[in-house]
Amino acid sequence: MQIKSDADLLSVSAALVDAAIAGFKPPLPLAVAFSGGADSSALLLACHVRWPGQVRAIHVHHGLQSAADGFQQHCEQLCARLGIALKVCAIDAHNVQGQSPEDAARQGRYAALIQAARQPWFDAQGAALDAVCSMALAQHADDQVETLLLALSRGAGVAGLAAMPGHWQRAGLEWFRPLLAVPGQALRDWLRLRDLSWVEDPTNADPGYTRNRIRAQLLPVLEQVFPQFRSTFARSSAHCAQASELLDEQAAADLQMVGLPPAIKALQCLSEARLGNVLRYWLRVAHDTTPTAAQLAQLMAQLGVCTTRGHRIHIKVGRGFVERQGASLGWYNS
Repeated sequence: MQIKSDADLLSVSAALVDAAIAGFKPPLPLAVAFSGGADSSALLLACHVRWPGQVRAIHVHHGLQSAADGFQQHCEQLCARLGIALKVCAIDAHNVQGQSPEDAARQGRYAALIQAARQPWFDAQGAALDAVCSMALAQHADDQVETLLLALSRGAGVAGLAAMPGHWQRAGLEWFRPLLAVPGQALRDWLRLRDLSWVEDPTNADPGYTRNRIRAQLLPVLEQVFPQFRSTFARSSAHCAQASELLDEQAAADLQMVGLPPAIKALQCLSEARLGNVLRYWLRVAHDTTPTAAQLAQLMAQLGVCTTRGHRIHIKVGRGFVERQGASLGWYNS
């Protein structure tokens, strides 16, 4: 049996990136969220090779670490050398009370990407470019596994276990994660094969972040015990995504039946499972908030005993409060 050389293994690994981009069919022009790290560098450059002149880059400067200026400089130099239109967005990603640093950075990043994509684009000579139609993010198979494991650690339901979607619509754009089936190492191999450089975010080695501990300590063990864990975990997430979609369809039908705002008597006619499902859906869709398991259980218990005109409901849920308003439930932001 012929043993493959290190160069052969490198080429096989890197070919996974080319295969993923070959199957990627976004509306063009395409913007890529470009941090300068290995993942987004491989995505941006592979897309640029496939669609020259139709790919833009957006770099978000979070302002959270001294190395961020160097990240921006690297992105500017690379895009200038390759003739890729680049926008740099500076944001204040510091978290407020009750918000995790990761969530603050994520929300600020998405807002900046949307704003940058919507604004007019120009090339290096100042000529106007076509408006962006879609956005690509560089999360890969390892990121997907980490997201699933974090969801499991928090006791998430099927929506959380569905992990990250590969395609969705938001703010008038088509959003894609074309690398979700590609291991992170394959992206670095793709870059090394082409002698391309990237920047390393020092926070990626900080064991204070749970994701980093999963990546450094847990994924190598999974690789040894379950070599195919990336594909099998992805299959489980896909099953959860399908189940979550069905639950949303049922919730939408139940919400139409109980009305907006939801009528208390109509809610009391639902089974416990459908009641919890429609309440979560109502809060998420109508008020962009998500209850904890304890908050939802308390709300459902209060609904169960709400049989008199004077019964009061006032419960902290998500970012606000659910309260009784006559014969219905209402929610207001605190």
